[in-house]
Amino acid sequence: MPKIITVAARKGGVGKTTLAYELAYLLDAPLVDLEFDDGSATRIWGYRHEARTRAPLLDAIERGTVPRVLKGHRKPDLVPCHPDFQLNQPDADSMATILETWAEQWGRDFVVVDTHGGGSPSGDGAIAAASHVIVPVPLRTKDLNATESMVREMPDFPLILAPSMVPRVPPAAEIQRIRNIIKDTPVTVARPIPYVRGIETRKKRIALTSEQPIPKAYTAFADALHALADSLKGENL
Repeated sequence: MPKIITVAARKGGVGKTTLAYELAYLLDAPLVDLEFDDGSATRIWGYRHEARTRAPLLDAIERGTVPRVLKGHRKPDLVPCHPDFQLNQPDADSMATILETWAEQWGRDFVVVDTHGGGSPSGDGAIAAASHVIVPVPLRTKDLNATESMVREMPDFPLILAPSMVPRVPPAAEIQRIRNIIKDTPVTVARPIPYVRGIETRKKRIALTSEQPIPKAYTAFADALHALADSLKGENL
């Protein structure tokens, strides 16, 4: 069975979509976009639902078919989302079954799912279906509060906390708080993903990790993403 990697967080603005986009590219995985707001992976990819007459994600769910993934140059393969998905998403159990069916039919080693920040029924389904749930965690009080609630809610899920937007000198108190959050749980912590100025306003649609050579300013960021992808491939978590 292919492995479903779900990227989820109980709060928006944590770097979730960037992480999902890059991981899907590095894992050569279809990226199923369940983020129905602007700023989604679908927008980053360059897909504009306004120019289309059909909604592949909604059509596949309604008809019980497997969507055809969109392919692009140096971008992850994509199943694009649509704003109407917000009001037409399946319940959690149905979404989990749908994703498992699609993953099996695609026959790829991995499928990456990006979810709506803050949670949603479809996101809960993607978490339930996941082999691993990657949770981006900026070292900020509100983000740590949301992450702590998530870990308390689902300590038996295969959560991997990924410290994100980490400054060059990480704040010691926040690092210790992450240790406290995962204490006495099976939750693991990935290599920190450093903050890179300008990443949130980057205009290129290609995956940053596809650039050769990687711009010097992005090297540490790309290295952390490669390390996470390699860990998922090797199950060295």
